Amino acid sequence: MIMFRIAALLLTALCSLAASAQQGPGAYPSRTIRLIVPWPPGGSTDALARIVAARLTSAMGQQVIVDNRPGAGGNIGTAIAAKGTPDGHVMVLVSSAFVVNPSLYSKVPYDPIRDFQPVSYIASAPSVLLIHPSVKAPTLKDFVALTKASPGTYNCASPGAGTAQHLATELFKLAAGADITHVPYTGATMMPAVIGGHVQAGFISVPAAQPHVASGALRALAITSLKRSPAMPDVPTFDESGYKRFEVDHMQGLLVPAGTPRAIVDRINAEIVKGLDDPEIKKRLYFLGFEPVGNKPDEFAQQIRAQIPKWEKLVKQAGIKVE
Repeated sequence: MIMFRIAALLLTALCSLAASAQQGPGAYPSRTIRLIVPWPPGGSTDALARIVAARLTSAMGQQVIVDNRPGAGGNIGTAIAAKGTPDGHVMVLVSSAFVVNPSLYSKVPYDPIRDFQPVSYIASAPSVLLIHPSVKAPTLKDFVALTKASPGTYNCASPGAGTAQHLATELFKLAAGADITHVPYTGATMMPAVIGGHVQAGFISVPAAQPHVASGALRALAITSLKRSPAMPDVPTFDESGYKRFEVDHMQGLLVPAGTPRAIVDRINAEIVKGLDDPEIKKRLYFLGFEPVGNKPDEFAQQIRAQIPKWEKLVKQAGIKVE
C-alpha cells in the first residue's frame, strides 16, 4: 500500500513536470513586464512606448509598465535593458540612436548585436527639410545651387548633435555637395530659430513641421523617406529629387535581452504585428508622425546589422563627434 502511494505521488509529480514543460512560453507572462524607454517622458519614443504598453497589456494579460531611463543619448536605459533577465519580462524600445551611438561614442555600455534579441521594427518617422520663405529656392536642387553659389552663407538646424536630423544634414551635404553649416539646438528650441529666419533651413520631424508648412511660415523641400509621407503627400522625397537612395528614418524598434526564448520573442512579435493592423492604433501613430512597419525578428535583426555600418561610415566621413 505504501509503495502504491509512493508510486502514485511520483506519477503525479512527473505529470506535473511534463505539463509545465509543455506549457513553456504558454506560462508567459507570469508577472508585470517592464518596457524600458531610454528617453525622458513626453517625447515621440515615449508616446509610442505607451501605445505599445497598452496594446501588450490588453493582449497578454499582464501589466506592461513604461520605465523611462534617459541619459547619455539613450545609452543608459539601453544598457539597463541589456542586463535584464532574458525571460520576456524586460523589453526596451529603441530609436535610431541604438544603431548610431556605437559610432558616435568612443564606448557604449552594451553590444548592439551580442546583447539583444530584436523583436520587431515597429515604426519609422521621416524628417523633412524646411526652409524659411525668404530663401528663394522653389525646389531642393535650387536650394543646393544657392548654397554652392554662396559658400558659408547658409545654415541648417537640427534638434541636437547626433540626432537623426543631424545625420540627415550631414548626409545631405555629402550626397548633394550642399555648402551648409550644421547648427545644433536643444530639442524643440530649433523651431523658433528656423521660423524667425535666424537659420535658413532645418531638418524637422513631419508632425512638428506640418502646421508651419500649412500656415506658410516655412516651406518644405523634401522628405527623408524613400516614399512620400501620407501626412505630407505633396512633398517629394530626396530620392525623387535626384539624390538616389537617400534615406534617413527615425527608427523605433522593440528589443529584449539576448537569450530570451524564441517562442516568447515570437509571441511578443505576433502581438505587436496584430496591434499595428488595428485602425485605431494606426491612426494614433500617424498623428504622432510615425508610419507603422511591423516585421519579423530576423528581418529586424538584418536591418540593425545593415544600419550600424551605414551610420559608422557617415559619422567618420562627416567627422561627427559627441562630447
